Amino acid sequence: MKALGIILAGGNSSRMQNLSEKRAISAMSVACSYRCIDFVLSNMTNSNIQTVAVLSQYNAQSLNEHLNSSKWWNFGRKQGGLFLFTPTVTSDNSWWYRGTADAMWQNIDFLKKRHEPYVVIASGDCVSKMDFNEILEYHIAKQSDITVVCAKLPEWEDPKRFGLVKLDMEGRIMEFDEKPMVADSDIVSTGVYVIRRRTLIELLEQSNEEGRYNFVTDVLIRQKGLKKIYGYMLDGYWSNIASVESYYRTNMDFLKKDIRDYFFHQEPQIYSKAYDLPPAKYNAGSKVSNSLIASGCIINSTVEDSVLFKKVFVGNNSVIKNSIIMNGAYIGDNVYIENCIVESSETLLSGSKYVGEGQIRIVSEKKKRYEAHQANGEG
Repeated sequence: MKALGIILAGGNSSRMQNLSEKRAISAMSVACSYRCIDFVLSNMTNSNIQTVAVLSQYNAQSLNEHLNSSKWWNFGRKQGGLFLFTPTVTSDNSWWYRGTADAMWQNIDFLKKRHEPYVVIASGDCVSKMDFNEILEYHIAKQSDITVVCAKLPEWEDPKRFGLVKLDMEGRIMEFDEKPMVADSDIVSTGVYVIRRRTLIELLEQSNEEGRYNFVTDVLIRQKGLKKIYGYMLDGYWSNIASVESYYRTNMDFLKKDIRDYFFHQEPQIYSKAYDLPPAKYNAGSKVSNSLIASGCIINSTVEDSVLFKKVFVGNNSVIKNSIIMNGAYIGDNVYIENCIVESSETLLSGSKYVGEGQIRIVSEKKKRYEAHQANGEG
């Protein structure tokens, strides 16, 4: 494909609460065995984009560890490859990324040295399947300066989280309202853009000269009357996980047969880093229904309508309902969990009970115990 890819994976969101204290949002686990960034990386490689840059910043360690080998997404080529860029102090610049446009501008040498005529810019915190070849063909056919991939806003989503657009009959974006307090459109920008590489370089240089650092507000919206900006309507599943409710709902969506088939059994595939773990083990007394159980788990109790990530242990006579249990959690005996997200590597003591009432509860007992020890002057 005659395009290179840029994945914006550096942001943080207060809407994730303490789930993003350990990791970047794009490194969040999804559907048992994947990280969120796997979906956009798979979309890139399935569209034959051979060169991809990941721009990370906040809590990047787990993300960088996940991406330490490009072979899992077939980027280990002599031509192209997978490049990881974090903020770098130089004689000319000592800033962290001040926004999405600034993140790309600080790595503008990468853009200038490439030869691909087009750039696909995508967010690392969305779950979807996209054929970027089709989007690029649409971009060229419309003679568009910038193409924004759009989708219908899910009914349960908060429109204040997104940029909302209005399209004319030909698909041109007439209005772009970033995170409005009052929504007057149900078409949302998915955070995926197609643009000519030379045009992107010019816009980034202009934006930096003017002290403007956000790609949406300082480039897209300001250029709306000057550039031809079109919207490409995505036909298929799309979800942004950057809030606790959205993260929970996205994982619960994978318990639906049509969603599982779409991502797991229909081409093209979604790829991820492979881990050498034993298969899940279901001991006597286990009862599992409508749930996803990852490799390395040991189940001794009841699990209903839940998603358990890698290496989770569930003790005897426990019940897990409508919950997400993250990697390496230890659930003791006689524990009751409902409508919760249990943080990775947590230990839930026997006989405890955790229920999310009215909203999803995040269980992070290890942090609570540590804070209590600190408050009591213990080590």
